[in-house]
Amino acid sequence: MSYISNADIELRLGTAVLTQLTDDAGTGAINSSVVDEARLGAEGEVNSYLARRYLTPVDVAVHPELGGLLASLSLDIAAYRLSSRRPPVPDAVVERYRAGLTWLARVADGVVVLPSAAPLAAPPSSGLVAGTSGDEAVLSRDELAGL
Repeated sequence: MSYISNADIELRLGTAVLTQLTDDAGTGAINSSVVDEARLGAEGEVNSYLARRYLTPVDVAVHPELGGLLASLSLDIAAYRLSSRRPPVPDAVVERYRAGLTWLARVADGVVVLPSAAPLAAPPSSGLVAGTSGDEAVLSRDELAGL
């Protein structure tokens, strides 16, 4: 499940800028492989934070209220990744990237809670929990110590 598409990145940055950031061969065209790498890396980075608390990737078809938010975060990260290929990175791009990472860290730490996203199930490695059943103890600890 993807939060964004290459077309979303092109819409955010503009065709001319995206061409400039990805055209390593000088063909005058957008290199879709470079855009794919930035998009997948951005989505992976978003999921790496979310996975501390939620099942990832978040199914935005089931949780449409999160679609725009996750798309915006992914676009900010993808824009930073692509802009980093041709320094200097514009200040606004760096600021949006840092703000996004700060927000994602707050989600990972449990300070910010995503509405309606499926929380992680308890890990099976947490082990079994012992329990007791039946009547109360007949003898107390003190009575047993005297035996």
